[in-house]
Amino acid sequence: MFSPASGLNYRRFLRQMHARIPVEWYMEIGCRTGDTLAGVTAKTIGVDPFFRVEANVIRQKPVFMAFQQTSDEFFASKFLERNDVRLSLSFLDGMHLFEYLLRDFIGTERNSLHEGAILMHDCCPSTEEMTTRDLDNLPKGAWTGDVWKILPILQRWRPDLIVDVLDCSPTGIVIVRNLDPDNRVLEQNYDEIIATFSNEDGIDAARSAYLETFSYLGAREYLSGGGLFSTTDLHRKDDQKAPEYVTP
Repeated sequence: MFSPASGLNYRRFLRQMHARIPVEWYMEIGCRTGDTLAGVTAKTIGVDPFFRVEANVIRQKPVFMAFQQTSDEFFASKFLERNDVRLSLSFLDGMHLFEYLLRDFIGTERNSLHEGAILMHDCCPSTEEMTTRDLDNLPKGAWTGDVWKILPILQRWRPDLIVDVLDCSPTGIVIVRNLDPDNRVLEQNYDEIIATFSNEDGIDAARSAYLETFSYLGAREYLSGGGLFSTTDLHRKDDQKAPEYVTP
């Protein structure tokens, strides 16, 4: 498996990222309590089939929309297309089975800006136990499922993408850039991809080939000006202002 990710905690990384990169539209899939999007000041979309929000996560967001449904249902509704929403930044942390993450990536990229970025969580498991697909027997500790497969999938079918893997503890953060909303390669090859990565021989070969080229980037160094933080293209392009208190 992957070597343990022992860098900056992923929640702290997300907080610092949101503080440094103001964007127009942010989407998060799998937000549950809303903790990871609480510090966002952009127009925000949250998708989760079962929210458990117990604190104020709206805060300074000019717009906050929560969709209590599966991501498949959300994308099937065509909400983003109907409202001409072009995503600047997205964080995918939904169901930890690779076919779900693949569909989430396809739907998100289709509605993103070319200069936007997609972040994914839990793609770097350090033990086999973490990767189980048995939803009735999940490990007591961290569970990543088999979403690590998205990395060799993108490497093989989408070499045009820029993929950075950060050492955010405990199970890494993946940042994908150079998005192409018009690219349909993953969609057109979906059945083949699922078949390949559902076959044990195919899985072992793909994992071995990917790990030969794999290395983490330091999250702290990345925040200091690498990759996503070396561009201003994501900066907020409209005149949206933070809400101001109005007396009753």
